[in-house]
Amino acid sequence: MSLQLDYSNEQDKVNIPDAWIEKLQELLRLAGEAEGMSEGEVTLTFVDDAAIHELNREYRGIDRPTDVLSFAMQDDGTEELDIIFEVESEDELDPISGMLGDIIISVERAVSQSQEYGHSLEREIGFLFVHGYLHLIGYDHQDEASEAIMTAKQEAVLRQAGLTR
Repeated sequence: MSLQLDYSNEQDKVNIPDAWIEKLQELLRLAGEAEGMSEGEVTLTFVDDAAIHELNREYRGIDRPTDVLSFAMQDDGTEELDIIFEVESEDELDPISGMLGDIIISVERAVSQSQEYGHSLEREIGFLFVHGYLHLIGYDHQDEASEAIMTAKQEAVLRQAGLTR
């Protein structure tokens, strides 16, 4: 098995070309390699602002749309998922392999942000995807130090994939 991406497009405002999905698969592979992960499955869903607003309200208690949401399969909802990458023996399963979780991206929000930041929509969706992936494996940005770590990791992966500003 390798890192697998399953996706669905539940919005109709922006066409998501096959080439973008291939780029997202590349980003998943690169982000996984950077974190020492070679196995797992991520489900990605493209939605509009209304759908992500509803999810944000229901699951986070925040009554507004957001750009990306991540739902880690290994997360019990009470604490951040510990970042675990190494296996002690070959017989022991990696605790975060298998289904890693779901990433939901608001394409409407991505369009707005790509225009605001002056880069391509493909780059913005790639950024949000890598950001969501890092959340799935336990990273967060609750303070400046952890935000700097996530940002550096995201930018390094995007740079490797040729998605620069």
